[in-house]
Amino acid sequence: MAVTALYVHVPFCAQKCRYCDFDSRSFASCDLDAALDSYFEQLFARLDAFGKAGALDQIRTVYVGGGTPSLAGERLVELARRIRAWCAPVEFTCEANPESLTAELATALAEAGVTRISLGVQTLDNTELVAIGRIHDANRALAAIATVKDTGLDVSCDLMCGLPGQTAASWQRTLDGVLAAAPHHVSVYPFTLEEGTPLYRMACRDESLEPDEDFQAACMDVARELLGAAGYHPYEVASYALDGHECAHNIAYWTGRGYLGLGRSAAGMLDDEDFDRLAGLFPGVAPRGDFHRVRLVQRDDAATMFDAEYLSRREAAAEDLMLACRMTRGVDSDLLVRASRVIPADELAAACDRALELGLATWVPEHGDTHAGPIASVDVIAGRTCARLAPTHLGWLDGNVLFELFWDLA
Repeated sequence: MAVTALYVHVPFCAQKCRYCDFDSRSFASCDLDAALDSYFEQLFARLDAFGKAGALDQIRTVYVGGGTPSLAGERLVELARRIRAWCAPVEFTCEANPESLTAELATALAEAGVTRISLGVQTLDNTELVAIGRIHDANRALAAIATVKDTGLDVSCDLMCGLPGQTAASWQRTLDGVLAAAPHHVSVYPFTLEEGTPLYRMACRDESLEPDEDFQAACMDVARELLGAAGYHPYEVASYALDGHECAHNIAYWTGRGYLGLGRSAAGMLDDEDFDRLAGLFPGVAPRGDFHRVRLVQRDDAATMFDAEYLSRREAAAEDLMLACRMTRGVDSDLLVRASRVIPADELAAACDRALELGLATWVPEHGDTHAGPIASVDVIAGRTCARLAPTHLGWLDGNVLFELFWDLA
């Protein structure tokens, strides 16, 4: 199976947000240029190594994340050009923060072949932005959305609910403001406190900073209602898009396709054939033996150290089932039939039945199946009935329980 997705990590920020536990570095302005130059030099060398090995030949989607890729300025534009020299992705996303995305940079990225910008908006309430350590304000966020749209690029906005000090009224204003700006795609994430972050330490002293799960569920419901009414369809647990503007790169993650990671802390996932073909790009990584899937994380700037996790065919099948539950469409019957080749059918049926019993999922006939009466899990798994196991509203809100049911099959 050819690798069709490439992720590139740019671990630099003007200022690290108080909630962030991602791998990113902030520098004084006098040191930032030198650090960026050094990092991108190694990034370009790694990219060329991938290209010369044929690893990029069939790449369809590229996602440059961070950190704050837009902080790199012209270096980011050059990265886009160099990626385009090795492959012809149909979707090419760069993350950006409002304070570092200029009209000039957006135009240059578009000319270099970027097709989509993902903006870290988070909220349109300035008090909430300050509380989480963001350095832009609401007006700058709205201006950035307009800037991207003016260049003809798709724009996605990330929003967070359950932020310190957030209220139902402020969340409503954020949603109304974003909808008025009319991006092509919106992602809505519940705020989480990650151990070791400044906000986590603050919350240890002040419980009022801890996110309220009931409030977050209410916010997610409001977002789903308002976004749906405005024409944004939910296609994944946190993702809403106008028709034709879904994020193909993220869909690759959620549907078990192989992907490559480039840059420090970037993750990749390869099946047995692709890993055997490209193993020379990952020095020090042990042979996979009989394992079917390998997940790799680059641990240094120079790509000399990697972490590797090896999955059996059964573990890979369980992972694919779990990830499919993130999609509004759910688990297709074809995936269930394939999974039954490595996971005993009775165990697989029991997991499906438990999801139905808990109200987390429901069977939806597919491929024109005219099955009369209740759909039996065993019939779908055996290929006698075509139906997909789709998350219900409860399964969407309480996804972790649904995900665990299928990951436990590993």
